[in-house]
Amino acid sequence: MTRAPFTHDVRVYYEDTDAAGVVYYANYLRFMERARTEWLAARGHLVAELADSAAIVFVVTHADVAFRQPARLGDLLAVGVDVVEQGRARWMVRQPIRRGGDTVVDATITLAAVDRNTLRPRRIPAGLLEPAS
Repeated sequence: MTRAPFTHDVRVYYEDTDAAGVVYYANYLRFMERARTEWLAARGHLVAELADSAAIVFVVTHADVAFRQPARLGDLLAVGVDVVEQGRARWMVRQPIRRGGDTVVDATITLAAVDRNTLRPRRIPAGLLEPAS
């Protein structure tokens, strides 16, 4: 499958930082979640509609995160999304976070598609990863 790279820009706000003005480590996961949500929306799939119409939600089952450099108050970060592996009910997504040419965080996130009501694995709908026409 050929895909164009996807990035979502995030500005670091005061609420994202610790007392030293450095991004609190857990907030990088929030930035990645936002980028995945925007990535799906750019393909015509709103997460709320997937949950309502198909009863599918995505849960993180594994996160491998390498913190390379600190991001600070006011930085503009580009959060990437690139599917590196897809199974019938799971994705493995690489999510680098960059500031200019520097990699701040490099992460690989594994997600499972599950039924919203039972939390049992569900097949990822066909065409979900394809860009909207």
